[in-house]
Amino acid sequence: MTMCPEFSAASVLVVGDVMLDRFWTGGTDRVSPEAPVPVVRVNDNSCRAGGAGNVAVNIAALGGQATLSGLCGEDEAANLLRNVIEAAGVTWAVCPSAPETIVKLRVMSRNQQLLRMDFESSMAPYADDLFSALVKAQMDAVDTIIFSDYAKGTLAQVQGLIERAKSQGKKILIDPKGSDLARYRGATLLTPNLAEFEAAVGHCATETEIIDRGTALLDDLMLEALLITRSERGMTLLQSGRAPLHLPAKAREVFDVTGAGDTVIAVLAAALSSGESLESSTRLANVAAGLVVGKLGTATVSRDEIIAGLSADSLSPFLSKNRIFSEEDLVSKVATAKASGEKVIMTNGCFDILHRGHIDYLSRARALGHRLIVAVNDDASVAALKGPTRPVNPLEARMELLAALRCVDWVVSFSSETPADLITAIAPDVLVKGGDYRPEEIAGADAVLANGGQVEVLSFVEGFSTTTLIEALQR
Repeated sequence: MTMCPEFSAASVLVVGDVMLDRFWTGGTDRVSPEAPVPVVRVNDNSCRAGGAGNVAVNIAALGGQATLSGLCGEDEAANLLRNVIEAAGVTWAVCPSAPETIVKLRVMSRNQQLLRMDFESSMAPYADDLFSALVKAQMDAVDTIIFSDYAKGTLAQVQGLIERAKSQGKKILIDPKGSDLARYRGATLLTPNLAEFEAAVGHCATETEIIDRGTALLDDLMLEALLITRSERGMTLLQSGRAPLHLPAKAREVFDVTGAGDTVIAVLAAALSSGESLESSTRLANVAAGLVVGKLGTATVSRDEIIAGLSADSLSPFLSKNRIFSEEDLVSKVATAKASGEKVIMTNGCFDILHRGHIDYLSRARALGHRLIVAVNDDASVAALKGPTRPVNPLEARMELLAALRCVDWVVSFSSETPADLITAIAPDVLVKGGDYRPEEIAGADAVLANGGQVEVLSFVEGFSTTTLIEALQR
C-alpha cells in the first residue's frame, strides 16, 4: 500500500504563467430586456490563484514549502493575487515587469458559469526579466522545480531555464502547453494530457500506440519519464527501461475538472521532493486528482484527504466513493446538494465501536432525507467525554468504517467540545440526535431551527451500546 509522506520537507519552486481568478456570484431570475441574456444580481465576489499560482497553493495545502515566480503588472490585480498567494503560505517572488496582470473573471449563478472574461496580453516580451532577475537565484534554494506553462509567454525562455536547472541537478517537472513538446527537451518529467500528447505524436487508436509513441518521445526529448493524464481513463506513466504503469481514475463524483492538472503536478513535485519514488508519487497524484475533481473551481487537496483516499481504496471493494471531507470542502458539497434540491441530514457522535444499534440509528436518520452527514469526535474530545481509556479505535479508523456504510454519504471530524460551530457552518436541513434528549438540549439545534430546519430525536435499539460491548470483552 502506498503511504503518504509528511510533505514538510518538500521545497518546490513554481515558475510559470500566474493569473488572478475572479468570481462574481449571484442569483438570476429574469432575462435582460436589452438582450436575451440572464441578469445576475451579484452579491458576492472572491479571488483565487490561477495558473502557476494554483500549483503553488496546492503544494502549500499539502504542507510543503512553495515559492512562486512569474510575471505580473503593478496593478490592483497583482495586489489581490499576492494577498491570496501569501495567505496560502506561498512565498511571493513574482516579477512586476509586465504592463498588466492576467485576470480571468467568471460570472457564476447557481454553481454554474454563465460568462468568462479574460484580461491579458502576452508576457513573452518580458520573459528575459524573469530569467535574469529572479529565477537564477531562486533555483539554488530548492531541489525540485515546476514549470507551469499556460501559453501566456512567461516561459518563452523555458529551454534556457531547463538547462540551468539541469546543470544544478534539480528535478524538473513540466506541465506543458501546445503541440511543440520539443521546447521542453531535457526535463525530468512531462505531464501532458491525452489531447496534448496526441497533438504532438498523432492520434493513438490503441494502448499499444500510446506506449510505443510515448516511449519514442521519451528518447527523442531525453526525458526521464512521461506521465499522460487521460481523464476518466486514469494515468499512464512511462519510464525508459521500465514497464508502463497504468493507474485507473479514482474520481467517484466529478463536479469540475478545473485545475486538476495543477493538483497532479503539485502532488508529484511535493512527493518527489519528500523522497518518494516516481511510482509512489504518481499513485499519490492519481488519488489527489480523483479528489479535486469532486470540488468546484480551482481547488486544493490536503494531506489528510489523500490519506483518507488511500485508506478508502484499501479498506473495502464495496466503498462506492470517497466520503471523508474537511469542513471547508463539506460546506461546498452541501451547498451543491441543496442547490440540486437535496435534503441534507446531519448527526454526530463518537462511534467508537460500531454495532447494530449504530447501523439502525444511522439508517433511520438517512431515511429522513437525501444525504446523511456524520460528524465524528476526534480522539481528544472522545477522551474528554468517555475517559482516558477511550477511544478504542482512533479517529481515522472510525471515519473509514462510517464511510463504508451504505447509509452514510459524508463524514467529517470535529475537535471542539460540541459540534455546534460545525453544524452552524454546514447548516443541515435536519439535525438528528439519538437518545432521550429534548431538542433544545442538542448542540447546534438553535442554529438549525433559526435557518428554518428541523431537529429530530431518534431512540436507540435496546441492549446495544459501546460501553456494554467493552464491559463484555473485559469480563
